[in-house]
Amino acid sequence: MATIRDVARHAGVSISTVSLALNGTGPVSEETRARIDAAVAAVRYTPNLMAQNLKRGQSKLVGMVLGDAANPFFGRLFGTIDKQISGHEHMLIVANLASDPDRELRTLTLLKRHRVAGIIMTPLRNDPEFAAYLNEIDVPVVLVDQDVDGTALDFVTSDHHRGTEMLTEYLARLGHRRIAYVGGQRSMWVARRRLEGFRAAMAKADIPVEPEFEVVADYSADLAYDNVIRLMSAPRRPTAILAANNYMAIGALQAVTDLGFRCPDDVSIAGIDVVAWSSIVMPRITTVEQPIEDLARVASLWMMEHVRGEAVRGGPRRCHIAEPRLVIGHSCAPPPK
Repeated sequence: MATIRDVARHAGVSISTVSLALNGTGPVSEETRARIDAAVAAVRYTPNLMAQNLKRGQSKLVGMVLGDAANPFFGRLFGTIDKQISGHEHMLIVANLASDPDRELRTLTLLKRHRVAGIIMTPLRNDPEFAAYLNEIDVPVVLVDQDVDGTALDFVTSDHHRGTEMLTEYLARLGHRRIAYVGGQRSMWVARRRLEGFRAAMAKADIPVEPEFEVVADYSADLAYDNVIRLMSAPRRPTAILAANNYMAIGALQAVTDLGFRCPDDVSIAGIDVVAWSSIVMPRITTVEQPIEDLARVASLWMMEHVRGEAVRGGPRRCHIAEPRLVIGHSCAPPPK
């Protein structure tokens, strides 16, 4: 098995120069680095990454914790951040919580044991115990999309308040006054922001919020389906439904269709984030899209600044709030007469 000594001999440089080049811990000219890379390939040298990690105290791995990888939003976010991180000669290792908050602490502990250089995460929990854990964790953490109240960590998100506000304003301009809101669990930061945006737009348009039209479906298509079946079976039905994520929008559309209603002729539907299989779902749902490329770029940049020691842990918290975009589909129309 080839050793670092064999690489040095083949490249005609010292062992310490090879170490600096492979670890990226010192200045090495491009010409020398090219000779070392060629020597590594020629002698078929495979560095002992475990030993390097122990020596440095961290690895070239960056952990990413996703709330639910099956959700198209999180899938696109991962793919974009992966490109950004690999461009900095680091590798992304992904953990999927599958919407199970109980897995969150175990996942973070495992990533720490692997000596990851940092963690980018879309958290599920939002409670004082979890906030205290994140504030004390000895690994750089950047939060994306979902905040955790009481933390001092860098945070990248979209303007969720503005997103539901835009959709509600659009429905109001079409003439709707009986607008139902299908939201997420209100203990979650994003769910609260989106509900606040809906209520603010309703107040601005002088439309009363009807308590029975506000339901919680926990970001689940099945729960959204059940709630919309109930809403659309009541004597006083909504003329428009705003679903606070893509899964719930699909569940709402399925419920409306199964009851024999037509969208948008009988009821309009709007949602947030790209709808799964949006190109074949008919009618194409009007949505608010988050600028995933922007979120990924900032989250990756801030993480690598932490990894390189350019950002001070415990310094002023950085927050980046991106502007969402209204995408008009074919699922909304003026209310039926």
